[in-house]
Amino acid sequence: MATQASQGASIEDIVAIGPESESIQVWRERCAIQTASQIRLVKLAHMRYQHPDLDEITVFLQAGKVEQLTDAPGGGHMVILTDPEGFPMNLLFGQTPATPGPYPPILEVNHETEKSRIRRFQRFQPGPAAVHKLGHYGVCSTNFETLVEFYTKNFNLVPTDFLYIEEAGIKKNVAVFAHIDRGDQPVDHHSFFMSSNQTSHVHHCSFEVHDFDIQKLGHEWLAKKGYKSVWGVGRHILGSQIFDYWWDTTGNMIEHYADGDLVNDQTPIGYGPAGDESLAVWGPEVPSWFLQ
Repeated sequence: MATQASQGASIEDIVAIGPESESIQVWRERCAIQTASQIRLVKLAHMRYQHPDLDEITVFLQAGKVEQLTDAPGGGHMVILTDPEGFPMNLLFGQTPATPGPYPPILEVNHETEKSRIRRFQRFQPGPAAVHKLGHYGVCSTNFETLVEFYTKNFNLVPTDFLYIEEAGIKKNVAVFAHIDRGDQPVDHHSFFMSSNQTSHVHHCSFEVHDFDIQKLGHEWLAKKGYKSVWGVGRHILGSQIFDYWWDTTGNMIEHYADGDLVNDQTPIGYGPAGDESLAVWGPEVPSWFLQ
């Protein structure tokens, strides 16, 4: 049999996810999700909250008192609550967004038959990768099902992909990539990742950078500074991001990513088997302890 050359393509979400899927509406009905009763999140900031009355949360989720962020960047108000695993969560409302600075230029790329970049040469400034935003974070939990129920019932967090294992022929979900539901507005493939584990801890937080070149330049800058790489550079399958994981100076895992998928309320929820083969389509071999 002839060897096929590698290739890539941008495929419609329904096709890429495949038959192991269900619509968000069916999932909500099956799980008795009441969207009218949810706290509506907008994005990660920490996490930014959109609600006319923060005092209502202190009763709804037995949170602490509302704090006025007088001296904090952006101002606004914050309330701190605790999830079933004991992880604190900050909800913010009424902040004034910072004025964005100039964005890096979007590079023109010449392909084999389409070459629009004529007499314009690619040049780069080596240095650290500038962060655009906090994209997502992940936690490991000893009580996975309870944690998923807490976040998906109380907040507008919707699964994009579940990963499962099979026990005695029964599929059991052990990880979930969840996005912030903004209706038909495109949002990141996931803002929150949860997985079942023997201990409860934060797994990593992830920051978006401009593009693949900036990511590689940042990788080389960190390596030259003596920081310790975890895994990368590679490309994830679920979410499609180009990833690069590092340890920070206190032993926390940090990810830079670029070129992630976008979804909305018409994107079906995918289901797939858990395993190292589901993590990346290319890149270095995943460390055996990566998901621990």
